[in-house]
Amino acid sequence: MKDHSTVFIFIDDDKTPAAYLQTPVQFKLDTNKLTDGMHTLKIVSKDPAGKEGIRVIPFEVRNGPAVAVEGIKENAVVDGIVPLMINAYGKGDQRSFVITGSETPQSIPFWIYVLIISFCAWAVYYLVSSVAIKLV
Repeated sequence: MKDHSTVFIFIDDDKTPAAYLQTPVQFKLDTNKLTDGMHTLKIVSKDPAGKEGIRVIPFEVRNGPAVAVEGIKENAVVDGIVPLMINAYGKGDQRSFVITGSETPQSIPFWIYVLIISFCAWAVYYLVSSVAIKLV
């Protein structure tokens, strides 16, 4: 009789396991072979007594270039002309960092303008009130 549990690792709805391993084990999941999008990792374990346990882990693969869009949100209701800013960039390989195109430029949020205008108004008020000449 074996003294270790056995695990079967399934990806998505495959009927044949991607791996059949004795525990404890370290397993490297190669996502390069998977398409971008949602997937499930199903781990079926069997202990030495024959009892089974199942764990299903949903995950998302994003090996392709990242796409950032500013100017429209998901499920937005729009009309007329909608200006969009679109940026797509790849990660390069895992050993080096690609700087070119890795930052997505964004417009300045409205609250920054409000903050700057409020600060300038307060500065003018403070300046005027501190130099005001009091007439008796």
